[in-house]
Amino acid sequence: MPFNLARVNAAAHAAVQTRFTALLHHVDVEALERAFRRQKRRASAGVDGMTVADYERDLEVNLRDLCTRVHTGRYRPQPVRRVYIPKADGGQRPLGVPTLEDKIVQGAVAETLSAVYEADFLGFSYGFRPGRSPHQALSSLHTAIMSQRVNWVLDADIRSFFDAVDHAWLLRMLAHRIADHRVLRLVRMWLEAGILESGEWHETDRGTPQGAGISPLLANIVLHYVLDLWVHQWRRRHARGRVSIVRYADDFVIGFESSIDARRMMAELKERLTRFGLSLHEDKTRLIEFGRFAAATREKRGERRPETFAFLGFTHYCGRTRDGRFIVKHKTQSHRLTRKLTAVRQEAWRLMHTPLAEQHRWYASILRGHYGYFGLPHNWRSLNAFRQDIRRIWFNCLRRRSQKSRRMGWDWFEALTACLPLPPPRITHPWTPRAAQCG
Repeated sequence: MPFNLARVNAAAHAAVQTRFTALLHHVDVEALERAFRRQKRRASAGVDGMTVADYERDLEVNLRDLCTRVHTGRYRPQPVRRVYIPKADGGQRPLGVPTLEDKIVQGAVAETLSAVYEADFLGFSYGFRPGRSPHQALSSLHTAIMSQRVNWVLDADIRSFFDAVDHAWLLRMLAHRIADHRVLRLVRMWLEAGILESGEWHETDRGTPQGAGISPLLANIVLHYVLDLWVHQWRRRHARGRVSIVRYADDFVIGFESSIDARRMMAELKERLTRFGLSLHEDKTRLIEFGRFAAATREKRGERRPETFAFLGFTHYCGRTRDGRFIVKHKTQSHRLTRKLTAVRQEAWRLMHTPLAEQHRWYASILRGHYGYFGLPHNWRSLNAFRQDIRRIWFNCLRRRSQKSRRMGWDWFEALTACLPLPPPRITHPWTPRAAQCG
């Protein structure tokens, strides 16, 4: 964190009720350049068609002009270009593509606001925060279920959260800590910039476009006031047993010791979200019996082991160690695996006639990236299955390169992969003895 923002962070820690009246001066040329360096080189251009390479040709002049426009009030955000990406359930997720200058200013403002709100966000919030990762959230959830008396789990999903955020509520929440009207004006302009779809401009009165640099922080601010503080107070005032929560962006899991607490929390959570124009997704929100004691109770009743739940790409289920002790295990979600293999298969056909060494590098990078995220303990079987599927895809593509290749069998392929070996499965995120921070 730069020195000036470290001082802002220290002031935010020192007085939780302080409202910051002057923050825009931290959005200087250096902050804008840091935001520019964080942009992906091959990112899609916005409605103005400006790319990172084009902007970088005269970077210093462009950033100084942008900084002047921001501080003199002449900066105006452009509409967000709307594109759609496929969802796992077969639907389409709207994605916003802001212009490059909007991304730069949003990144610099988000960096400044993060210095304030990192002092406020609670420990069980992990999504899109500096120094925090999905694997820390997974480790925290594992620690909570293994070390606390968790008997029930609420696997919750907020329906279309990024599209349903109320602008008025968002600005009111932001004003609790931010009193600099220039920063609030920038946020308001980004929210009201509208979207450009098929050449037509559409007004937006709700939601924050996914893809905008400021959206993850704004989402965390909304959920901090709507969910995090409310859950923290609810479990202190009303809970009969232990209540733990882990949240990553708008995806969260709550563990309960008491079934009474679980059902009451679920009912009151629905009312809480309704006040802010949000709602739980009925088909994706479930309250299930889960945990060490739940598994033992169900076994005594002659029932099957507890149901599973999904969080951050993993299916979590109750299992046993080799010596018979209870443990929470994890495996890759089946639909995530299927979706990834479909994408790999489509790209593999495109690369079918490239040199073998280049194909090998690409397949190896796919496997290393997969192991890098899904390499959790107890997931070795899924990792190995993914590797076997990748081998099968490569083999089938090579056999279709020509008529001669069709006669080549697995013996030939095994000889090839002996010279060009694919990375074997490995656990990249073993649980550490250090206790994870959980709510």
